[in-house]
Amino acid sequence: MPDAPFLEIRDVVKDFGGHRAVDHVSIDIAKGEVFALLGSSGCGKTTLLRMLAGFETPTSGSIRLEGQDLAGLPPYERPLNMMFQSYALFPHLTVWENVAFGLRRAGVPAAGLKDRVEAMLKLVQLEPYAKRKPHQLSGGQQQRVALARSLAKKPHLLLLDEPLGALDKKLREETQLELSNILGDVGVTCVMVTHDQEEAMTMASRLAVMSQGRLLQVGAPAEIYETPANRFVADFIGNVNLMDGRLVEDEVDHVVVECPDVRHWIGHGITGTLNMPVTVALRPEKIRIAREEPPGHVGPLGAPFNRVRGTVKDLAYFGSYTVYHLGLPSGAVLKVSQSNVERETSGHLTWNDSAWASWSPQSPVVLTS
Repeated sequence: MPDAPFLEIRDVVKDFGGHRAVDHVSIDIAKGEVFALLGSSGCGKTTLLRMLAGFETPTSGSIRLEGQDLAGLPPYERPLNMMFQSYALFPHLTVWENVAFGLRRAGVPAAGLKDRVEAMLKLVQLEPYAKRKPHQLSGGQQQRVALARSLAKKPHLLLLDEPLGALDKKLREETQLELSNILGDVGVTCVMVTHDQEEAMTMASRLAVMSQGRLLQVGAPAEIYETPANRFVADFIGNVNLMDGRLVEDEVDHVVVECPDVRHWIGHGITGTLNMPVTVALRPEKIRIAREEPPGHVGPLGAPFNRVRGTVKDLAYFGSYTVYHLGLPSGAVLKVSQSNVERETSGHLTWNDSAWASWSPQSPVVLTS
């Protein structure tokens, strides 16, 4: 018989008056996993986290941690800890005292407390800052103090609520990897809530995309990015071109989709019905753009696939890559992201240039919902 999940969320519902914030959510989370709940504001992810913490009670369903039903257990009796976006550090206490606070409340003896605090400060690389107050630290350092305090009591489960939301973009990117490495070193099971897809994909081993209280897709970051389950997930995770069309050929190894500006030959089947409406999802970085017409794939009737000609309506230079907005004959716009591998830019495409976009049969995904 397989082992029971470390954290088991079964058919959980949460209603607030006439509003359903969490709608029949079920998830199994393994021991040592970093799991992210990802979604826009109001999707139910924070409500679900608060039910794990004990700050909210499910309307129905069950939550079990290591086989123990958490129903009826107040937050302070649950073997978990929660780190808030605001960090909630005590401004009048030093870094050392902030980390020690929870241990003192739990009655940890002085000798063991000292060793544990110093081990936590070493883990988050804040030993030189032990005597400083929170206002004397950077945002990233405060975040690490809050993490050290959360881990000091060795919780079975760590809950992170928008853990990097208070940091600026550059510091957030640096801290994502730091935090991910620390969690990996400790081996603690972690459930984090974020609206930042980059944060979720960098830190989590698996993630769940939520909308209107429901789970739309659960999987590894690469799985969700490369093979989204539906139009919402494709559009929510990263940048994507969504092209509506109809299915004109469906075989085991490929499909052909007719869209207003282009015929797509796509290297997977969908078991659909001919002429059914579908959506083709194509990531901008998977498209090649050039002045010259590409060779492309040609079907049995000689019609070209997976290429389209348009006009550069807009472009944005981001240093390592450039994003082109290619105006198509129907009036639609195709977004193309091209890496800038050379310093010389004199021959690059610019506004109002005519250009060809092309892609491989393996690049798009067909969505039926």
